[in-house]
Amino acid sequence: MPKLRRLSGAEIIAILGRFGFTVHSQRGSHVKLRRVSPDGAIQSLTVPAHPELDTGTCRAILRQASRYVPEEVLRPHFYSD
Repeated sequence: MPKLRRLSGAEIIAILGRFGFTVHSQRGSHVKLRRVSPDGAIQSLTVPAHPELDTGTCRAILRQASRYVPEEVLRPHFYSD
């Protein structure tokens, strides 16, 4: 069974950047990512910019991001073999 990787906030921002998300704003240690879907809807995610995120936080970000990007595509970036 694949294991959820412990990622940093910067790594998650880079992963989501591959799917069209860009940094919209930052307040403190939280970065807001945003992209515009083909139908014009604004899609937003918030990622803590910490050196290492808890596995529960990584799982929550994966779950939220899978609303916009298919989970099958995101999963290899968040889980190790």
